[in-house]
Amino acid sequence: MALRYFSLTSSWQTIVRSPGRPFSILPPGSTAIRPIRPTYPASRRFLESQAPKETVSSQEKEVKEYASDSASTKSAETPKSSPLSTPPSDWEDNPNYNISNFSELPHSNFGVNQHIVINDEFKEALRQILWQFRAPIRYAFAYGSGVFPQSKPSAITPSGATSIHPKAPLAVQEAQNGTPKMIDFIFGVSYTQHWHSLNLHQHRDHYSALGSLGSGAVSAVQDKWGAGVYFNPYVTVNGTLIKYGVVNLDTLCTDLSEWTTLYLAGRLQKPVKILRDDPRVRLANQVNLISALRTALLLLPPNFTELELYGTIASISYMGDPRMVLPTEDPSKVANIVGNNLHNFRRLYSPLIDNLPNVGFSDSKCSNPDWAEDPTANVRLVQDMDPVKRGNMVRRLPKAFRSKLYFQYQKKYQIPQLEFNKMLEDSSDEDATSFKRREGGGFERRIASEPPEDLRAEVRGVIKKTIGWPSTSQSLKSGITAGFSRTLRYVGEKMQKYRDGQRKAAEAVTKAKEEPEKEKKA
Repeated sequence: MALRYFSLTSSWQTIVRSPGRPFSILPPGSTAIRPIRPTYPASRRFLESQAPKETVSSQEKEVKEYASDSASTKSAETPKSSPLSTPPSDWEDNPNYNISNFSELPHSNFGVNQHIVINDEFKEALRQILWQFRAPIRYAFAYGSGVFPQSKPSAITPSGATSIHPKAPLAVQEAQNGTPKMIDFIFGVSYTQHWHSLNLHQHRDHYSALGSLGSGAVSAVQDKWGAGVYFNPYVTVNGTLIKYGVVNLDTLCTDLSEWTTLYLAGRLQKPVKILRDDPRVRLANQVNLISALRTALLLLPPNFTELELYGTIASISYMGDPRMVLPTEDPSKVANIVGNNLHNFRRLYSPLIDNLPNVGFSDSKCSNPDWAEDPTANVRLVQDMDPVKRGNMVRRLPKAFRSKLYFQYQKKYQIPQLEFNKMLEDSSDEDATSFKRREGGGFERRIASEPPEDLRAEVRGVIKKTIGWPSTSQSLKSGITAGFSRTLRYVGEKMQKYRDGQRKAAEAVTKAKEEPEKEKKA
């Protein structure tokens, strides 16, 4: 089946999906530890159960749908039931980041796990916000507590709701369950200065005083300071209060594939709603997700639960973040994100768990064909601690991040610089003629053989070094890009979240102490 769509920055393009192409999750020959495994992969059942039922009544609606998300989102979110196929085994060893069409991805359903399903009306309301920008947005996603709740619904007065969103669509009000919050977006663009030039002309009020210096100054601040993102917070679009960050697609893909700053890669390691897709970003983000899974496995013991796994993944982007050290963030943020979005984390990572040879689900609950649809299930997993397999995981960590880890162990092992340089050259991802298969050697196996606590400490240290300065400088940059009053408002709200988190934690401790006393009296 061939579908045509129109991109704002390119000519008519074609997405081809052959009806006979099957949905691929588990390649033959996998040696993952799976003491209890249903014949029909749980990740596939879960993805299919979450697929929305959408129909297109007219060609005009179809064109609009595909123009708005630049990908076959409907086909991506509704994989057809068919026999399993084997994706190219070397896609991760030799990823081609220069692709421009979805048909160039490793297989037809590649990255389907990235498309988190939300309410259709809410999704359309978010997409309508994108259409209010004339400047071309190639890739976009909405994220944060405004899209994926991090707490249970609570009652709020209508006046409280209108104080956040001046006149939000009904779908936004219903999706936020009576707790209205600013909705966060990231826009991926091809040409930073050109985009800001167009956006300044249309939405000058979105910018601080820096906008008066023109698009050149705005783009220079974006690209040269911090993590390469320019945020405009507290702006109203379609009656909805939003914050949007602008990033160059090259910067985004580099961070996703190499973990240069982990600023945006960390956000995409958690559930987000992709509103416009791009093949290059989808490929880079799949590398990002599987890298997050491998890093979490290096930080975890042989046996662990889903909540522990997803909690470890969600915490990666907060290690070294100054907001978690200062009283400007809820201390329970990670637990709130995972606890209220377990099914979304499952959608992101279950297919990847099925594809890794050294980890698998190991729980009697998995014998139930519908266990993945149970939001209360917290199944157990087991990983193989063999140094060879863990050495392969170390070798397959993102390039920039892996180099930092290697340098840590160079100092620890006191390896001479010339010998270390030769070792790095031998383990590079490519040589003059071809890419190499990324398998761990003696150095990686030595790292993997370290006592678990020592290895975890080193990995955490590298994460903090990767995130620390980019996140700090990005926060400092917000004083210029957002303006003084908006920055004060933002910091004030973050400090309030910290106080609310402290209060809830204290209430939970008090409640836990009171329950045994009540039982004794009873």
